[in-house]
Amino acid sequence: MTRATKPQHPLEWYRDPDGRGVDAQLQVLDRQMLDPDGVPVSTVDDVELSGIELGEAVDHSTPPTVSALLVGAAVLPRIFGGRMPRSRLDPIPWDDVTRLDTVIELAVHADDLDATWLERWFRDVIIARIPGGRHAPE
Repeated sequence: MTRATKPQHPLEWYRDPDGRGVDAQLQVLDRQMLDPDGVPVSTVDDVELSGIELGEAVDHSTPPTVSALLVGAAVLPRIFGGRMPRSRLDPIPWDDVTRLDTVIELAVHADDLDATWLERWFRDVIIARIPGGRHAPE
């Protein structure tokens, strides 16, 4: 049996807005995001980092920081295989995150984000055509 160890590299952790350490893979990816009214926005598909370039040496004195949470239709490649192109993921700036918990709370409203265009399209074009799809269940 092996013992759990601390991260060996300082880039494995990030601090949330309250200053706590966060493991992005465990506490950020696939979490539901809510706007200030409690309306679901989307789930986090990836994290965008700034301060690091692909293929370049990492400067450990200034670790990279989270610049945005990426959302999109990443569930489709999970079902059918392949990988979602980066151009298909919409960023939500890290500055808009107000709280990390079992859900991620945002400071902006869902309708003000370009990231929710796909969900709005499904709601208006597909779901609205299903009988009873234009109102909440009774």
